[in-house]
Amino acid sequence: MLKRFISYYKPHKVLFFIDMGVALLSSVLAILIPSMVRTLLNTHIPEKNIQAIISLFLVMVLIYLVKMVFEFIRMKWGHILGVRMEYDMREDIFRHIQKLSFNYFDNTKTGHIMSRISNDLNTIAEVAHHAPEDLILSFFLIVGSFYFMIKFNPLLALIAFIPLPFMMLWGIRYGGKMRQGFRRVRRKIADINSAVENSVQGIREVKSYANEDLEIEKFENVNTLFKFAKEKMYTIMGIFYSGFHFLSDMYYLTVIAGGAWLYLRGQITPSDIVAFILYVNIILNPIQRLMNFTEQFHQGAASFERFVEIMDIDPDIEDRPHARTFHSVAGRIEVQKVWFKYSSSPEWILKDIDFTVKKGESVAIVGESGAGKSTIVSLIPRFYEPQKGKITIDGHDIMDLKQRFLRENIGLVQQNIFLFDGTIRENIMYGKPLATEEQMIEAARYANIYEFIMTLPDGFDTYVGERGVKLSGGQKQRISIARVFLKNPPLLIFDEATSSLDNESESLIQDAMFKLSRDRTTIIIAHRLSTVRHVDKIIVLNKGCLVEEGTHEILLQKEGFYHKLYTKNLI
Repeated sequence: MLKRFISYYKPHKVLFFIDMGVALLSSVLAILIPSMVRTLLNTHIPEKNIQAIISLFLVMVLIYLVKMVFEFIRMKWGHILGVRMEYDMREDIFRHIQKLSFNYFDNTKTGHIMSRISNDLNTIAEVAHHAPEDLILSFFLIVGSFYFMIKFNPLLALIAFIPLPFMMLWGIRYGGKMRQGFRRVRRKIADINSAVENSVQGIREVKSYANEDLEIEKFENVNTLFKFAKEKMYTIMGIFYSGFHFLSDMYYLTVIAGGAWLYLRGQITPSDIVAFILYVNIILNPIQRLMNFTEQFHQGAASFERFVEIMDIDPDIEDRPHARTFHSVAGRIEVQKVWFKYSSSPEWILKDIDFTVKKGESVAIVGESGAGKSTIVSLIPRFYEPQKGKITIDGHDIMDLKQRFLRENIGLVQQNIFLFDGTIRENIMYGKPLATEEQMIEAARYANIYEFIMTLPDGFDTYVGERGVKLSGGQKQRISIARVFLKNPPLLIFDEATSSLDNESESLIQDAMFKLSRDRTTIIIAHRLSTVRHVDKIIVLNKGCLVEEGTHEILLQKEGFYHKLYTKNLI
């Protein structure tokens, strides 16, 4: 864990050494002041040497000015070091999340992911800056102070050392408890993020069912757990800091009492006692810094553990070592004796599915809800992998192909439409970022959305809002279809692609779909008869099994399961 954390310093080692060097010089300058005060009290003032007094004061002013410059450099560039490390970690975790398989997102709350990318990394950045800096400053301030204290009076230095182990033991004892407390609080913050995100995303459902009070109650539950976790953490912090301040006060009294005892025995001068008190103040400052660092370190450690948890998750689906591409995708798809179930369920979703889609053929997959239709089209781009059987494209096992190559050659319009928070232009161009304006407009025309876009004041530059909230369901669906039209892949998959369209728009979209699917392999999942009537072949699923296949007319003549769906108006 520590080795991984240190690795993030390597790209910024110049900045790191500047920060550490300045921290070291700043601590050296701080240590010199009590010694100068002792010289002033011991020599210059008794001798009434005005010139020496003024000179020494000027030197101390100069030291404080130089120390101010060093502090500025340390504060600015130390924090910049933390910011750059935070940037690197956020880049790494975001890149890693992009590689994770659907199974991870199926089982992880979005709010938890957001908490780790934002809150946790902010905390880690502070530790990245303060950890080495505080350790170096504290080490040299304590060691340097004791060097001069031993030089001035070894016996009082020994007395001054006695309380330190007790203060350290106090910090160690409660440091672990604080770390557990911070970990609990981090988990509860993630729960709050998830609750808020869930409620805000579903605000239309909340208001349509008049369930505001229910949402408030659900939020109060997670918020109460967060409150309890934080109260418990602050109880531990209260014990920790109050005990530390008591020990600090006892430290002062110990040195003063020891100094008084030695003065009465004639073994120390008043100026030495003053110097010792100043050095005690210097020592307590790094100890206080270390105590604060203990709190911050345990927050950061808990956050970095959560960061590493995600970074250590391997994608369920990865390219094989010798994954390949091939020159041109013709479009023949073979699904061979495929069995599939989700990791969260023992039930088989697909059972021994076996069918072929020829090059350029259009195939519809129909069946009741939960029959496994959408699952099949999730296996073809390798969003999931079957436990048994295999799927090939042009004779190539998709497990042997690079995922990027595979998905670049598949156009998928899914049932649940997602639009990015941006403009209509950006959402359509997402299908082919380097497409021309003419190609984008043509895709919009195919999807029957161009006329609507032209009625908007900003046209293609109209912002759609988060998740396309400013558009209707049909408008979002057509923009999503335009995105796939622009991509223009050799394999097309439409998962309920016309489900949100009115009859007029559906007719126009279907016409465009059939034009686009000409000479392309196309798989369509739909409940509407008008969508599947003219395809080359229909595959019928029932409870995860392939029960029939054929054309619309042939399947009706068989009077089997497809006929049952047809007569019940389920297609």
